[in-house]
Amino acid sequence: MIAKLTGRVEALEDGRCVLDVNGVGYLVHASTRTLAALPAGGTASLLIETHVREDAILLYGFAESAEREWFRLLTTVQGVGAKVALGVLSALSPPDLIAAIQAGDRAALTRAPGVGAKLAIRLLTELRERAGAMPSGPGFAPVLPPPAGAESDALSALLNLGYRRPEAQAAVARASERLGQGAALDALIRDSLKELAR
Repeated sequence: MIAKLTGRVEALEDGRCVLDVNGVGYLVHASTRTLAALPAGGTASLLIETHVREDAILLYGFAESAEREWFRLLTTVQGVGAKVALGVLSALSPPDLIAAIQAGDRAALTRAPGVGAKLAIRLLTELRERAGAMPSGPGFAPVLPPPAGAESDALSALLNLGYRRPEAQAAVARASERLGQGAALDALIRDSLKELAR
């Protein structure tokens, strides 16, 4: 099985590319998001998911591991093949996909080619429990439930200091867990900053 390919981007086509690895051209299907990140004529590395069928061996490429993990999860849902999964990942980035599933946003899912109302409902139903633990980007940080009270104020303070939401939210959650419920806002902020400094 092929897990990763590094080579020159020989051609970019609709929904796929040709990656030249030491003189061998591999046809790799990918989302528009991954294809847009590839340098035409330049060198690129793609994480690969190999699908073997009776009549073909198909390669699916991903610029980041979060997208590959989502592809794997999406293809476990009945009615979602590789083509539809790539369509979903073309329409929605992993963080957007998590947000859409957690919010029950059927309209966001139906923007993907091949996803009708019935399939969108099935995706929301089957993936709701698993979406929060899925990677949202290169950092692989799970999406946490929104904080409340002092945690919300601490998160707001960290965002105002310029920290990105996933890291700030994770730091506040860890600090809150360590300090316990009812922790003072200044203590939460101080502990969260220590978490971010590690």
